[in-house]
Amino acid sequence: MQHLAHEILSKASKISSAAEVFMAQSESMPVVFEANNLKSLQSKESRSISLRIFRDGRIGFAGSNKLDDIDWLVQAAAETSQFGAPASYRLPSQRDFPVVESYDPQVEQTSLSQMVKLGEEMIAALLAHTPDLICDASISRHHGSISIFNSEGLEASHARSTFSMGVEGTLINGSDMLFVGDSDSSCRPITDTSKILDATRLQLERAKTLASIGSGNMPVIFTPDGMASAIAAPLMAAFNGKLVFEGASPLKDKLGQKIFDPKLELDDDATIPYRTSSSPFDDEGVPSRRLALIKNSAPQNFFYDLKTAAQAHKSSTGHGGRNGGLPAPMPRAFVFGGGDTAPSDMLAEIKEGLFIEQLMGATQGNILGGDFSGNVLLGYKIENGRIVGRVKDTMVFGNIYELLKDIAAIGNDGRWLGGQLFSPSFYFPALSVSSQ
Repeated sequence: MQHLAHEILSKASKISSAAEVFMAQSESMPVVFEANNLKSLQSKESRSISLRIFRDGRIGFAGSNKLDDIDWLVQAAAETSQFGAPASYRLPSQRDFPVVESYDPQVEQTSLSQMVKLGEEMIAALLAHTPDLICDASISRHHGSISIFNSEGLEASHARSTFSMGVEGTLINGSDMLFVGDSDSSCRPITDTSKILDATRLQLERAKTLASIGSGNMPVIFTPDGMASAIAAPLMAAFNGKLVFEGASPLKDKLGQKIFDPKLELDDDATIPYRTSSSPFDDEGVPSRRLALIKNSAPQNFFYDLKTAAQAHKSSTGHGGRNGGLPAPMPRAFVFGGGDTAPSDMLAEIKEGLFIEQLMGATQGNILGGDFSGNVLLGYKIENGRIVGRVKDTMVFGNIYELLKDIAAIGNDGRWLGGQLFSPSFYFPALSVSSQ
């Protein structure tokens, strides 16, 4: 791969002032269960290569999954440069990267039979608890690498492994449908299903009884999954340097202003070992680092890739990400500061309120403004300090910036949700609730 990259750079240098080769390869093996039975075993491999050039003051770009047609790749990049964006930045040179562990060879060595057994184990355990449950499950292993070479002398490669496991259950009783489930992921193999099973069984126990809840402003606890379904996405958009530069972010002129509750802390940190989004550098070869986003009640920084940083007269924060095309600023790993309050202590303070596990459709509204409204897909009524049953036909409405001004407590139950978000539970003293 190194020889191929150098050959491409050599050809590209003849028609451009700067060039970059980005190479990615991966292999994945998902095991899928549907309706309590094994559905499919697949092996997927992919390779891709892309070329970015600076030519006549503009950016040219081309990508392909064919690694043997170098001339076409260079020519295609040259042709697109005629219509490309201005080349207003420089590619990074060779530099030191942090040591970030994100590869474990044991992931590749996990056999299909072991993965199938994990899925069967989860489904059997949940059916033993609730025989009428219809379960879907997935267990997946993945390993791959990215390599970046550019005309400034940068040569960087990084390998990552991922093991993910999850289960979803549906319980149908007439017109009532209950959805439960949990998941986990790591750069290391996951062999213990107990955490996923305990969380799902707890959901089933809490949902056995239906409870009615009133409408109006009331205390609400968002679990980590609840935070992911309503709060995280608007914040990821608000701290995106591209939206800040374009004037679309509500935080664009709020750096240093005390607009959040003092208890709230938020970082973006891709250097945490063995997390599935961690790496020593971003997709442009800029070193990863911990970036403070919210501290001391105020926004501290926005995240940038090379292009957006140059437009805003800033420096890249190591957040250039690719989805098959040119890089753009993307969050790496949002980390909410862990609190010190046990969820049971949060519950004990509430006479009547709502405990939200999952919202549906909350981020389909004015995400940039922070407004959200969603149906409570899975949530429970809190009464006199305890959960008394599942609520139905209930919606919540709010604005995340108003919520995050006043936080009653932050939980000590922080967990990773995929590789891009770490969140504990949050207890808010008032949120608008509507129930039929």
